[in-house]
Amino acid sequence: MAFTPGSKLGPYEIVSVLGAGGMGEVFRAHDSRLGRDVAVKVLPDIFNNDSERLSRFEQEARAVAALNHPNIMSVFDIGEHNGTQYIVTELLEGETLRTKLNGGALPVRRVQEYALQIAQGLAAAHDKGIVHRDLKPENIFISKDGRAKILDFGLAKQNAMASMVTEGGATLTSAPTAMPQTTPGVMLGTIGYMSPEQVRGVVADHRSDIFSFGAVLHEMLSGERPFRRDTSAETMTAILKEDPPELLSSSSRIIPPGVDRIMRRCLEKDPDQRFQSAKDLAFALDAMSGASTSSLRASISAGTRKISVSMPTVISGASILLALIVWGGVALSRSNRASIPTFHQLTSSRGFIRTARFSPDGQTVVFGGAWNGEPLKLFFQRADANGYSPLAVPDADLLAVSATGELAIALNRKNIAGNSTTGTLARTSFTGGSAREVIENVQDADWSPNGSAIAVTHDVGTKYQLEYPIGKVLYETTGYISDIKFSHRGDKIAFMDHPIAQDDRGYISVIDLSGKKKVLTPEYSSERGLAWSPDDQELWFGAVDEESGNFNVLRGVTLSGKVRVILRAPSNLKLHDIARDGRVLLSTDSFQNNISFGDLSGGTDRDLTWFDLTWQQFLSNDGKWYIFSTQEAGASTDYSVYARKTDGTPAIRLGDGNSQGISPDNKWAVAGIASNNKTLSLLPLGTGEARKIKSEKVRFSFMPALWMPDNKHFLINGSEQDLGSRVYVMSLDGGEPKAISPENTLALLIAPDGKHFLSQNTQGKYFVNTVEEGAPREVTAIQTGERPIQWLQDGKNIVLRTSKEKSVETILLDVDTGNRKPWKKILPSNSVGLMESGHFQVTPDGSHYLLFHGYAYSTLFVVKGLK
Repeated sequence: MAFTPGSKLGPYEIVSVLGAGGMGEVFRAHDSRLGRDVAVKVLPDIFNNDSERLSRFEQEARAVAALNHPNIMSVFDIGEHNGTQYIVTELLEGETLRTKLNGGALPVRRVQEYALQIAQGLAAAHDKGIVHRDLKPENIFISKDGRAKILDFGLAKQNAMASMVTEGGATLTSAPTAMPQTTPGVMLGTIGYMSPEQVRGVVADHRSDIFSFGAVLHEMLSGERPFRRDTSAETMTAILKEDPPELLSSSSRIIPPGVDRIMRRCLEKDPDQRFQSAKDLAFALDAMSGASTSSLRASISAGTRKISVSMPTVISGASILLALIVWGGVALSRSNRASIPTFHQLTSSRGFIRTARFSPDGQTVVFGGAWNGEPLKLFFQRADANGYSPLAVPDADLLAVSATGELAIALNRKNIAGNSTTGTLARTSFTGGSAREVIENVQDADWSPNGSAIAVTHDVGTKYQLEYPIGKVLYETTGYISDIKFSHRGDKIAFMDHPIAQDDRGYISVIDLSGKKKVLTPEYSSERGLAWSPDDQELWFGAVDEESGNFNVLRGVTLSGKVRVILRAPSNLKLHDIARDGRVLLSTDSFQNNISFGDLSGGTDRDLTWFDLTWQQFLSNDGKWYIFSTQEAGASTDYSVYARKTDGTPAIRLGDGNSQGISPDNKWAVAGIASNNKTLSLLPLGTGEARKIKSEKVRFSFMPALWMPDNKHFLINGSEQDLGSRVYVMSLDGGEPKAISPENTLALLIAPDGKHFLSQNTQGKYFVNTVEEGAPREVTAIQTGERPIQWLQDGKNIVLRTSKEKSVETILLDVDTGNRKPWKKILPSNSVGLMESGHFQVTPDGSHYLLFHGYAYSTLFVVKGLK
């Protein structure tokens, strides 16, 4: 079917022809629904005539559409019009990398920029299990603003399948690749970018893309393809047997040796000798660039000189060592005095490490690890070895190791609110044996230097307390306290002071044993990991880089408050401990949040994950929208609120804040402001302007806003000066909130009639309260550890979730009679690395749910040479 300007292709109006090729015609089109121009690619007839191929293509397209990465062309839609299949993508302005290469080699600085972006795009795709299989300059687009985007993910696989031919026993693709204009008449097809395993016709995984990337990198640096020969057979032989040509530098064009080494490692014949992931590759490229905004700059002292090393946002275990080796070859040639940190990898299993510590002599490392879906267990290993062994103690998490080798451990450690955790403090011997329980509801603990007593952070319901010795309160907060550490002299305790209970923003503070506290740092929007330097002159800590949005820049602060950067790390760096000789124990932690939307009647689930790190997810009453919060690079430290339809359409940014709920008519989202807890934001999901609701006296919590049926009022938890928490009614029209509950009360759910709400007091008791004046009625049928999830629209039943953290098991409670019966049960499909099946929400009609799964994967290192 022919399409001309003005004709319709589904909901898209054709504007002009952009091009044509083996994968069909491409048109510029206008999407009148969203008021934007898009690119529409009409697929070849082979898709129309092969249902199996079409099904595979649709699966690939959906997977690519879920990537949402700046270095991958976005897929908006797929469809069919009068028997013609098409795919809709973003409309790009610029030119392909092939067009740029028609003029020969590119400037080295541009090569490094493009290469890093391409590698980051590959890493994002590989993380989702998507392999390109046809990476070449024609499939890389350079936008007018200099951004590299990989084209035709998924399509490339289908194109390769559609055009398989056999020559000399090898599997090839006959799809042509344009040659530079300086060599007319020569056509090698995509063979020149194939990996050896593709040429041999054997199974090719994601490392095949890395080989193709190396070929593209070589061509960008030299202007020539590394294995270009006059015939296909000669090209295949070169790919299988020959090394790529040397890259030549000149006085006007210097190719860094490290970049050359990266290229050659990509082009190793054996996949096991290449970079094992595109993340590792991106990491090594970023280490060479020295200019990435998502970077790790390790300031290494060399006399009075500082040298910087850069690393990208997410890395795997061996990546740090790899990049430092790559960088070190260049750095040492510049200065023989440079001291390069060395990284010794301790662990390699799949799972999460919450806490790790050196033993008193610094020769052994003890840590709590949740490996391969198992519960948290304690392990130990030599600091210079590779193998670890379990300790003969109960399943637990580590808190601290004393000078005498005694362990402080947390039994039954669990998340309670946001980043707060709690467990039962117990003591046990390093050599094994039973544990002696000491005190419940402890987040962190540390031994005094002589091992005689323990300091703890203690959750007492409305407050967190720093106690030393246990029972003596040195400091308390309505937020929470984490990462407490005794100085080596024993005269001070350092800690992270988080003013908001659900938020890991905060300060580094120290307190002496008389209770005199001093704040050392400004507020960071996220922080974790704290340790004293060996001489007690400085505290090292992990905190977010506010400019790039990458978490856990490793900083040091003196007791006078002077802050310096020690190491700029990706978002997954955590400091655990520092030995007396200066060796550092740290982990690289990769976090992934999965959001699923499901049909409770037995229908299929839909993956609605948008970013790897989100929180405060809230589902609309009709199940058509959900909102969430995230932290973006360069955005406000008050975070960002996004909304997304549950049909899978792209998310949209609503504004700043921490999401707290959606109005029943889907017109407004409520968001709290971390930097000003007396202000709430009303963010429109559709047209309209955002606006603020302010109070002069009430400090609002980040708990859910409970909307009333009139869409004009909602209940919110808050507190006033010197008073406990109460429930308030807020109006969209503004004005001071009205208190409707006694002190020390939190509203949890609102009844469908809007006249009653379920509350909990600080003693853990539950009540049904009235919005108007009236005595609350206690609800005794809710058991310890159960969490109320939803008040169903029948007005009688409340959905309760049991205390299990890694699965969802629910109970229906008749709030009037107290009758209980089992309801729905949802098990995770993958338990490896699963930290929790967290935020779970049900629509009032009980038909659909939203569920958060939090995954984490850690690799532990001992690092020498950080100063």
